[in-house]
Formats: sequence, structure tokens, C-alpha cells
Amino acid sequence: MPRKGVLTVISGFSGVGKGTIVKKLVSEHDEYAVSVSATTRNPRPGEENGRDYFFLTNEAFESMIKDDGLIEYAKYVDHYYGTPRAYVERKLSEGKDVILEIDAQGALQIKKQYPDALLIFIVPPTADVLRERLKGRGTEDADTIKDRLSRAAEETAYIKNYEYVVVNDDLERAVLDVHTVIQSAHMRLGNNDEFLTILSQQIKNKFEV
Repeated sequence: MPRKGVLTVISGFSGVGKGTIVKKLVSEHDEYAVSVSATTRNPRPGEENGRDYFFLTNEAFESMIKDDGLIEYAKYVDHYYGTPRAYVERKLSEGKDVILEIDAQGALQIKKQYPDALLIFIVPPTADVLRERLKGRGTEDADTIKDRLSRAAEETAYIKNYEYVVVNDDLERAVLDVHTVIQSAHMRLGNNDEFLTILSQQIKNKFEV
């Protein structure tokens, strides 16, 4: 039976560790492909263009919006973030499970275009842990951290739109939970329509009286 790729959106508050989960998941399993997002923010130390993000100017990003080259985009803390369309659709057609690490607004845009998309929200065990993780990154100043925590408070309203919530208390456990959720999606009826149509017809042809 041909494998049908599952499109998975992973979201979570800034600093919750969703990027770490995704990187570990991909390093441990060959069936995943991670879509590289485009953004207008500056690279953080160690980030590379084309590997972590496509770092674009505002003009270049807005040109992609105009040309329908993005399947979703949003503005977050004064910067654009978006998902290039071509890569995602190519990998899904190849049978890869494509992971998008995007915010809640983008997730809802994805769900409208791809109703079978799987939505997973990563949360911390407590609010205090979230604050300490943001401080511990050492990549933002106090004002930016305050903005990100304020945004997290707003994003709590979006969690109800997701199908699964994974608590990132223990990294290994969180990675296993996300992997289990995605792989279980391969057994949904909607991901097996072609196979079931063929199987049903075979059974009718052989056994129907």
C-alpha cells in the first residue's frame, strides 16, 4: 500500500522547546521532512540561511505573498514568518511526513487548506518553567522576553483549536509522544481511502453472492 504523507503542524509558546523536539524527532526517524520556514527576522547565533530559515527582506517576503508562494504566513513580534508551498507539497507526494513548526495563526490557515493536517501544541509543565527557558536561551533582551511572554498569554486562546497537546517536561518523552501521534494518523480512514476502495472491491468481486 503506497504511503500517504501526513502534514503535521507543531506549535507552542516561544521558549517551550518545540524546535528541540522537532530536531530530535527528525534525527531519530527517516520518514520525516521538516519544512524550512521563511522569515524577515535576523539570524540567531549559529543559524544558517536555508537550513534553519530562509532569511528574507520584507520586500522579498511580500513578493512571495503576492505570488501565492506561501501556504501560510503571519507577523510575530514585528517580523514575518511563512511556509513555502512547493517544498511541502513535493514531500507529501513522495510519502514523507512533513512537519511545520509554525505559530497558531499559521496553523489555522493550514487547516483550512489541508483539512487532514494534524495539529499538535507543545506546552511547558508550568508558566514559571516557560519564563526560565526563555531567559536561559540568552538570545533576547528583557523587553523581547516580556513581549514573548505577553504573546504566550494571548496564544492560550488558540490551544482549543488543536487536536493534541504534548507537555514538554521530559524531552525524550515529549519526542516519543509526538512521534506516536503522527504515526497513529497513518491509520485514519482518510489516509487509507485508496487502499480501502481497492480492498473493498476485491472482496465484493470474490465473495459477493
